[in-house]
Amino acid sequence: MSKRYQGGVLGVGFNPLQAPNAPTIGTATAGTNSCASVTFTAPANVGGSAITGYTARSEPTGFGAAAAGSPITVTGLTNGSSYTFGAFALNSYGPSPISAFSNSITAVADGTLAIFALGSTAGGAASTPRNKYTYSGDVNSTATAATAASRRASSAGNSTVGIFALGSTTGCVSTTTRDKYTYSGCVVSAGGAATVASAAGSAAGNSTVGIFALGCGAATTRNKYTYSGCVVSAGGASTATSCSGSAAGNSTVGIFALGNFSTTRNKYTYSGDVVSSGSAATVASFAGSAAGNSTVGIFALGGAPSVTTRNKYTYSGCVVSAGGAATVASRAGAAAGNSTVGIFALGFACCVAVNTRNKYTYSGCVVSAGAAATAASYYGSAASNGAIGVNV
Repeated sequence: MSKRYQGGVLGVGFNPLQAPNAPTIGTATAGTNSCASVTFTAPANVGGSAITGYTARSEPTGFGAAAAGSPITVTGLTNGSSYTFGAFALNSYGPSPISAFSNSITAVADGTLAIFALGSTAGGAASTPRNKYTYSGDVNSTATAATAASRRASSAGNSTVGIFALGSTTGCVSTTTRDKYTYSGCVVSAGGAATVASAAGSAAGNSTVGIFALGCGAATTRNKYTYSGCVVSAGGASTATSCSGSAAGNSTVGIFALGNFSTTRNKYTYSGDVVSSGSAATVASFAGSAAGNSTVGIFALGGAPSVTTRNKYTYSGCVVSAGGAATVASRAGAAAGNSTVGIFALGFACCVAVNTRNKYTYSGCVVSAGAAATAASYYGSAASNGAIGVNV
């Protein structure tokens, strides 16, 4: 006759005196696509035989997963729900007691939200507010603020974190500061600093790295930001000075519009950090914004004076065509998106900051109203938890 335990069915050989001690729980971290990674330390006392495996279990709901060692990835979590995790060890005599439970995490699915740093508010002052934009339902809410007031910023990220270069702070002083925004729990911490103080940069990346063009004050310099470990190293330089540019990309390339009242774009291949010419914009631009998916990037050209023009950049073949126009002529906006839509904060329109956002549906290039920002602003930045990490 068998006996049951938390992770399955025990045979008649179950002997709790020969089972291992409980592991020591470590840290739970929200991962991509509604999963979590759970770390633990093996017990010193393995019992009467070698440990054959470990199981992690969530609380609530009891989602479980097994592995030969730490960490264990638990899948199938519900987006927006909070979980803690325990672990137990198993040998031929049975399971250990379950460990203490871990810290709490909130499950987040890929491509569900964007974080918008508002930048300059009415009057031009730098600010700390950020908004959380949930694509489903176009819901806008407050997000955790920046560590310092900033404007003329840039950002990139992957499915778990967004890296926000703060740009210029109060008094228009350029900075090297970057914030790391962890989507699960909306936690803000220090990111790896830029190598040069600068502002009005741009950024794009994939799931492992973000490429930051440092912008005004840094000439052609780009930084390569590796999300794991927050390591900053040299990226491939731009072909000309870049200031108030924009960028979008997919998992292999980023397209950088250099701004500076030019039509020039660079194609940045992440593998090997190779920089080559991209197809030019249809109009010279400045202070634009961009978002895209795995096949196209949508570039709002910005400019002075402001325009409604957007270019559609098809990565395959580097083909530039007309995109759906903005509802209002604008510049100095911000954008982020997932695989189906991009959200464009219009920024500065008709010589005044606005809270207007456009929702751009890539299929059909359809432009509609997005949820407005909590305050009129411009020169902000945005990052999304989309799997490709495409951002302004």
